[in-house]
Amino acid sequence: MSIMPVKDMFNSSARDSLSRHKPLSVVGICVDDETWRFLQLFAESLAMIQLRLCSGDYRVQDHESVLEYLGDPTPEICLVDFDKDRRSAASVAERIHASAPETAIFAVSHQSQPDSIIEAMRSGCSEYLVKPLNREQLVTAIARVAARRRDKKESSKAQLLGFIGAKGGCGVTTVITQFGALLANSYSRKTLIVDLHPEFGDAALYLGLTKPRYHFFELLENTERMDADFLQSFLMHHSSGLDLIPAPDGSEPPREVIPSAVSQTCGFLRLRYEFVLVDLPPGLNDDNFELLRDCDQLYLVTVAEVSAVRNLVRQIGYLRRKDIAPEKIQVVLNRHQNRSAVTDAQIEKVIGQKIFWRVPNQYAQVMKTIHEGDPVAQLSNSEVARNLNEWAGAIGRKPGTEEKKSGILGLWNR
Repeated sequence: MSIMPVKDMFNSSARDSLSRHKPLSVVGICVDDETWRFLQLFAESLAMIQLRLCSGDYRVQDHESVLEYLGDPTPEICLVDFDKDRRSAASVAERIHASAPETAIFAVSHQSQPDSIIEAMRSGCSEYLVKPLNREQLVTAIARVAARRRDKKESSKAQLLGFIGAKGGCGVTTVITQFGALLANSYSRKTLIVDLHPEFGDAALYLGLTKPRYHFFELLENTERMDADFLQSFLMHHSSGLDLIPAPDGSEPPREVIPSAVSQTCGFLRLRYEFVLVDLPPGLNDDNFELLRDCDQLYLVTVAEVSAVRNLVRQIGYLRRKDIAPEKIQVVLNRHQNRSAVTDAQIEKVIGQKIFWRVPNQYAQVMKTIHEGDPVAQLSNSEVARNLNEWAGAIGRKPGTEEKKSGILGLWNR
């Protein structure tokens, strides 16, 4: 599928509506005089923004906190001019994005080549405005920031849970599909799985969902069109109540994935669900670091094998070097059995932390769920179902309620 981004158009009533809300504070960095004068006139004619200051220096060599020279409170929008020095502009944008993630960064430049836009987006910019600025271009960008803030204020924010294997074959997709189906079915939680494998993802297969129309990477390419109606065309619905955005169904040419687009898209999804579960491919790198940082919990799924445990140690070391909070990193031991060549105690000793959860080894029953595509019904009252249901209940049970007792799961409590 190839969806061409479309430019949002705002009529006078939309502008009037935006103007009635509290203006968004704006700071500029190395913005040229002509552009700053345009912004001043814009702010005077439409009460959408309030200019605070314009710094004439990128200050890339300054070790002072970014938050100190942006001001307190941090601005809603920061315009960074990329024409004076693109390298310094990208560097300061990265610093602002890391230190003040709630601040929307607008790149402004005369250059409109795709490579220039990608460079700015990779540094954390959410908008790219081409000089000379015009009113509609600026209104569109500001309206998107205002809409995201309004949605965030009005909506509860889903928990973002990342699942990643110590190596291929650790059963991450099996665990996440069963876990997600239980959250949706047993605890009536609005749950979404995002299959982030760049090719040959199996989450749709494991849920018995065939012929996906579109996949997650196509959604990333159309962040400009993101709204509730547009999202619907990407969703696949499972009988448990679980939703899925699948991975590409086959080998496709490599795609240029902008980390900020992944973060922005997941932020949008978090406003519409209670739980967003991300099935990550094995391997940790800077491309997926922004998503790892955004996760409320990161579950590292391993098995009791030397190679898997070795990779697990490397993963934990990488995350600690990247200052991921230790309490966010949880180790899940899949296919657990009491008599393994590598014991639980040995694993905990080398990783330096306790194993968070142990999923029992019931290979035959789990394979049946994959073949039937129905984790809830096919697992029935097996030991692994009880185990995963306990885990799902620990985070998904609503206060003062119990899991649904309809269907075969209800047999557990009779």
